[in-house]
Amino acid sequence: MTLTQLEYLVALDTHRHFVQASEKCFVTQPTLSMQIQKLEDELGVKIFDRTKQPVIPTEIGTRILAQARVVLREAGLIRQLISEQKDTMTGEIRIGIIPTLAPYLLPNLFKNIHEKYPQVKLVIKETITEEVIQELKNNRLDCGIVVTPLKDASIKEDVLFYEELFVYVSKKNALHDKKYVLPTEIDPSQLWLLEEGHCFRSQVLNLCELRKYSEAHFKYETGNIETLKRMVDKSDGLTILPELAVMEFSKPQLDLVKRLKEPSPAREVSLVTHRDHLKTKLIQILKAEILTLVPKGMQKLNKKKVVDIT
Repeated sequence: MTLTQLEYLVALDTHRHFVQASEKCFVTQPTLSMQIQKLEDELGVKIFDRTKQPVIPTEIGTRILAQARVVLREAGLIRQLISEQKDTMTGEIRIGIIPTLAPYLLPNLFKNIHEKYPQVKLVIKETITEEVIQELKNNRLDCGIVVTPLKDASIKEDVLFYEELFVYVSKKNALHDKKYVLPTEIDPSQLWLLEEGHCFRSQVLNLCELRKYSEAHFKYETGNIETLKRMVDKSDGLTILPELAVMEFSKPQLDLVKRLKEPSPAREVSLVTHRDHLKTKLIQILKAEILTLVPKGMQKLNKKKVVDIT
């Protein structure tokens, strides 16, 4: 059994396709297939069910793959220790980030890291929190930028900042002339929401105490905050926006932004890693660069109250 064979196993599990897995590993498809077959013969078990399309792990294969990821993670630690000893900032860092944060952090984050650390490669995956957690556990991501707390013992959370939540209202809405808005004043039939699966949707439902309402009230759903804003602009409705989304608003747009009464509702944004994560220095660099993009006032809770995401 070799580390290379374990890497081939994990690649095939990730892509569930022999050609794609071999391309990822920079080998030919027959080479990858032969090495996996050789390992199966050595262990005396079938790790993958090749009769299914796409290929899937067998029951014992699933357990072997979980252990293979642990072994590869530990082997990677040796390489990381050597890199840190040399004090060289090189390598690849795989980051998962949720869609409600990506547009407001990634452009400047990518620019800054590229300029300061040209030998560091960022691999970004924009997806929902649930998938970020799963990818961390499967060693397919090194870290994630998500909303917390996650309440998962296998995931370490390093809080970055707190985003206040604001109400964004149409000029035609009854709440337009208010300076402050109470959650109880929000009409669910006028509220534009993100689609199912987004933690920000869950926070809005909890904030506005809308769990009791029928889904029929929510006439449109999207995965994009900018789309929510545009829908409000063209209707008499309203939505909830996080602080980063309103920071570059024009004066006319800011006139449509209303605060909720103190303690202001907020979402907690963290840099998350698996408890056995590697690439410590690269992740520290990532954290430092994110914090340069966020106002100091957002890095403390102050008079805010974190809204639950579950």
